[in-house]
Amino acid sequence: MMSKTFAMLALPSVAAMSSCYDLKAAYQGSQCCTSDLAKMTNQTVLVAPTPMNANAANPCQDKKPYDGFTAGDGYFYNINCSIVDGVAAAVEQAGANVTAGYVGTRPAVGSPTTTPFWQNGMCAVNVHWHLGAEHYSVGEFDEHGTAPMDHSSHGRRMADDIRAGFKCHHYDAHDSKFTMPYTWKFCENMVVGESYEIHWPQSKAGACGTPNQYQTPFYDGVFCTDGIISLSPLNTFSTIGVQGQVFTIVNDEDYYYPDLFRGMIVDGTMGQDITYYTGSTTGTTRNNEICSQYAPITWQVDRKCHMISASSFDKMCYDMKNQRDDMSGDMHPHGARELVLDSLAADNHVNGYGR
Repeated sequence: MMSKTFAMLALPSVAAMSSCYDLKAAYQGSQCCTSDLAKMTNQTVLVAPTPMNANAANPCQDKKPYDGFTAGDGYFYNINCSIVDGVAAAVEQAGANVTAGYVGTRPAVGSPTTTPFWQNGMCAVNVHWHLGAEHYSVGEFDEHGTAPMDHSSHGRRMADDIRAGFKCHHYDAHDSKFTMPYTWKFCENMVVGESYEIHWPQSKAGACGTPNQYQTPFYDGVFCTDGIISLSPLNTFSTIGVQGQVFTIVNDEDYYYPDLFRGMIVDGTMGQDITYYTGSTTGTTRNNEICSQYAPITWQVDRKCHMISASSFDKMCYDMKNQRDDMSGDMHPHGARELVLDSLAADNHVNGYGR
């Protein structure tokens, strides 16, 4: 049976190369090893190759917009969240409470897309993740969750000074799968036992189905194709979306999943209990005083926290290394925005189940 550890990529036999297979074969042949040779494979570790035509022109480069209606208006820059002269300065924000039954109080500008993004002509244009959850789900990822590192009051992690979000409830300091270190080959600054929220930004204006589909920064991918996303008439909530899914990393190959790169896992219990709502882009440059103007966009967030193997994450980073655009800026955890206030969360949460 092939090992599920992604980093071991199958290669043809090479006479000069020693491998676990050779050693196992020798031991089994001398009757000093009881392991089943059939479970071993002739594998070795590869580094990610350079993609073909990696230096080709990138039609999505620098497509992130800063102006909206007229040149120089700076429409998309962050703004004050507060109500000014009776007018709401910011539309609905993310990440929000996604506990079943929750509804915010900010009158929503848009309506969320409640069917899979791919059925609406969107494609994933990026993948990135945050240290801890930016969303909040009671009993799944909340203030009572635990992790191997101390994140006092969901504050800043000393090692790299990024804000930590909410934690899941899976971590057990007495269970080795949460504490055994993993040798990361591609992802950076990752910790076994920690909780991370993965985001897959989606767009109708992505370079879908081409070598330039995946981009860092993700805004370049979201706005790659002109003439699709519009502020007047406003259609951002139906042309831009983000999938969100929260995981606790374990060092256990029973939790291996081969493809975290292309989108939310919808398999078994994963990707079934979903909240749909409209909000904004997130990140620590925004909070409850400073809001994002990249809104409203649809969010589809899994309310459950799932366990996933460290090798699954590392395989995702390997896949990122193989994209034409340089995605190295997203191969480590980003900081988590603080939970948005009820007054900034949309009043249009759809508590759907399944797909």
